[in-house]
Amino acid sequence: MKSDLSTGEARSFIDGLADFSRRYRKKGSPTILVMSGGEPLFRPDISELIDYATRSGLFVALATNGTLVDDATADRIVAAGTRRVAISIDGADETTHDEFRKQPGSLQRALSGLRKLRDRGMSMQINCTITRHNVDQRDKLFDLALELNVDALHLFMLVPVGCGVQIADSNMLSGNEYEKILRWFYRKSRKTRLSVKATCAPHYYRIMRQEAQRNGETISVKTHGMDAVTKGCLAGTGVCFISHDGKVFPCGYLPVESGNIRTESFESVWMDSPVFSRLRNDSMLGGKCGTCDFSKVCMGCRARAYYESGDIMDEEPYCVYEPKQSPNART
Repeated sequence: MKSDLSTGEARSFIDGLADFSRRYRKKGSPTILVMSGGEPLFRPDISELIDYATRSGLFVALATNGTLVDDATADRIVAAGTRRVAISIDGADETTHDEFRKQPGSLQRALSGLRKLRDRGMSMQINCTITRHNVDQRDKLFDLALELNVDALHLFMLVPVGCGVQIADSNMLSGNEYEKILRWFYRKSRKTRLSVKATCAPHYYRIMRQEAQRNGETISVKTHGMDAVTKGCLAGTGVCFISHDGKVFPCGYLPVESGNIRTESFESVWMDSPVFSRLRNDSMLGGKCGTCDFSKVCMGCRARAYYESGDIMDEEPYCVYEPKQSPNART
């Protein structure tokens, strides 16, 4: 296994990303750099890198399990200029979270870290992956987010790659269950002060439009926020993932190497990667995704398609919608 990017290599990447951002980003649309993992707080230079990226003009967020956040760490995270911290919560009670994480006491440590950051004025977000182990707690998880006075709640639908492969057989929800949960989530989103987002659930953007039409609503930024102008799967089109050793992937769940920032610039990978080029061509979508009337706002999860068939452009295997014919079909 290759070594982690050094501090110097990480700084060089940040320089390239910031320069690329200044030249290409849309006005008023910041480039977001999420420091994630694994566990990013294991890096002794993480605060230094956050500070460097912030001073380079990037919007820096941190995604952590929260258990390593003591008072001194919270001070460093805030002082570095971090704009938001997301903490992963996998259950509404200790038993559910700790057993899923295989770490007794991990929920209390995560919540302690969350409160330390929140009390220092940090914008806080809860990330939660919905699987069979906690699906019946979804209302309680919503209530917990409100009780903790966080700013955002992002629900993730399990993708059976990486660590997800190990629990897919026992914890993966069916397409019909996903549909039910995403419709519930849409209804909750219309009644809460929380900023909510369904992640790794691109068919949410179809459901949002179906539900809005059913309720006689018009979708706009004013009524539905940024969900109105984004789409479901952003792999290789709006996001990408860079591993600890510099490999570039379309997203954190799609293990198809698309370049390496140790040997080429971020800009060259983003602009010229053949993998990214395929993902940006929705006319190449296969199966029912290729004939779907919602394909341009959904795209289907490219990582789940890859897991199912080995083809990143195949149909989303966990979507139950039967599409109308569309001129966007791949033959």
